Amino acid sequence: MGYRTYTCPTARSCGGCEWLQVPYPIQLKRKQAGLDELYAPFLEATPGLAFSPILGMDEPIHYRHKAATPFAPAPHGRIRSGFYAKGTHRIMSCSECLVEDPRCRPILTSVARTAEHMRIAAYNEDRGSGILRHAVVRCAWKGDEVLLTLVANGEQLPHERAFIERLIDFTPDVTTVALNINMKKTNAILGPRTRTLFGSGTIHDELLGCRFRIGPASFYQTNPEQTEKLYQIAIDAALEDAPEGSSMKVLDAYCGLGTIGICLAHAAQGKGVAAEVTGVEKGAEAIRLAKLNASDNHLEEACRFVCDDATSYISALARQGHQFDIVVMDPPRAGSTPEFLASVLAFKPRKVIYISCNPKTQVRDLETLIKGGYRVASLHAVDMFPHTKHVETVAVLMRA
Repeated sequence: MGYRTYTCPTARSCGGCEWLQVPYPIQLKRKQAGLDELYAPFLEATPGLAFSPILGMDEPIHYRHKAATPFAPAPHGRIRSGFYAKGTHRIMSCSECLVEDPRCRPILTSVARTAEHMRIAAYNEDRGSGILRHAVVRCAWKGDEVLLTLVANGEQLPHERAFIERLIDFTPDVTTVALNINMKKTNAILGPRTRTLFGSGTIHDELLGCRFRIGPASFYQTNPEQTEKLYQIAIDAALEDAPEGSSMKVLDAYCGLGTIGICLAHAAQGKGVAAEVTGVEKGAEAIRLAKLNASDNHLEEACRFVCDDATSYISALARQGHQFDIVVMDPPRAGSTPEFLASVLAFKPRKVIYISCNPKTQVRDLETLIKGGYRVASLHAVDMFPHTKHVETVAVLMRA
């Protein structure tokens, strides 16, 4: 890997790619060193344990397959779109972004220009007036489908049908359009309700040989290329000591669309292992799509999905005496909860596979699991967001 650097005309203003001027191999070395320091207590306590070399990208650009823009009114009926300038709510224009799928930004810009033509007012966050708040676009990694979500300060857009027809004429790559209603004064982009304006309302993408439906509010990793590496680490850890003809019960906590559990069940099937996966997620729409995803991949018999809070669900199962051989967990940045971890310890699974987007909260949770009778068997890192300080990790724990 050479010491190439990348340039972007808006990098200094937007602040998103804070390490853009650092050669990519050095970025990876910095992240590796930071992880070695953060996880030092585990590394020092376990002879032979070391962080596996961080998995980077061959070409760390155009990896984000999801992009968004806020909108704001500008003089003479114009609409501002782009990024918030670093540390502000001032919108700076952006015609292209080095790390986004090249399809994304032109579509977002076209939304602003179409709204101007149709005289649809952009949202004024100070006054709480205007209609068009945000647009979010997601492009399939393995395919041509594109999902555009418009966020409105109202139940519908003015001239809705004409707006969509004109927009699709100018952006034929868009295969489905949804309208999300967000009428609260909030920094959150999406509101609680969404309806489809054009197309099916979902797009499809593929990970590790499995096909997934993705909706407007779905959590789906923005860097699918690196997601495959992340999931493969977890799957390999789950199946490495499972002989052909064996069976295992797997809990997939914080399962979202079911991506990890379905990929694991698919890989187990290919290895001749019967994996019975139970996924739990509190979002009803996520669970609806997870069930469809299992069916689409002919894994409905291997995977079941439950709409519930992960902590509440696993606590109830622990009280009822249920057991799992493996717990796979991928919590949000805040990490897991003491109650959830206590229930994992009550289950006494032989293996816990902890995927994290926040190493600091993972370290905190690993300490709890270690005190409860587990040891860290391996540590892995994947660079999901090149040119930033962020890194995702996978910790594999075994009963001590």
